[in-house]
Amino acid sequence: MSQAELRELRAALHTASDIVFTLDGEPSAEQADQLTDALRRALDAARSLGEDRGGTGCREHPRGAVDPLYGDKDDPLPPGWGRCLLCNDRRRRAGVRRYAAR
Repeated sequence: MSQAELRELRAALHTASDIVFTLDGEPSAEQADQLTDALRRALDAARSLGEDRGGTGCREHPRGAVDPLYGDKDDPLPPGWGRCLLCNDRRRRAGVRRYAAR
């Protein structure tokens, strides 16, 4: 679950809660529309939390490419590296920059 997804869910639920607690009797059409919109946003955000993480298992790049070296016994990835090619590439580039800075 990304922080952006969690923030969206919290914001939508807070908005819906604020609307409900300010109601005093029958809601106006505008209030009902606002409440419906906030609840739809909350439902969409909640659904996204349970979405498949794809082949990478990565929260940031769930549908990204799997690193071809993942699981390679002859050329293993460093400990702690995952299946996500995009994240592993970023790690590789960061390592090269650190090495070049010495």
